[in-house]
Amino acid sequence: MIAEPAFQEAWEAQAFALATALQERGLVTRAEWAEALGGQIAAAGDSDDGTAYYHYWLAALETILSKKGLVAQTELIRRKAEWEQAARATPHGQPIELRAGRKVPR
Repeated sequence: MIAEPAFQEAWEAQAFALATALQERGLVTRAEWAEALGGQIAAAGDSDDGTAYYHYWLAALETILSKKGLVAQTELIRRKAEWEQAARATPHGQPIELRAGRKVPR
């Protein structure tokens, strides 16, 4: 029997690892994480078919990091723009890479 992979994409595993590391380091409590993730899932309502589960993880991480002042909202916006630009510039099937000093058009 072949088991399904736990994560469909590498970024899902990274989001999981980051949420786990934040809890292990005491920066986020389990209750805070459950509230943030639960809020994201609840906001999706019944329209979710389960395929966006780790998108909720990512949104919950962004919410917690910003709320606790661990990352500025402007930094989150900037990094998301950098990732989007890098993804558009990356040929299909190739790993997306961020390069230091990459300028993002505003």
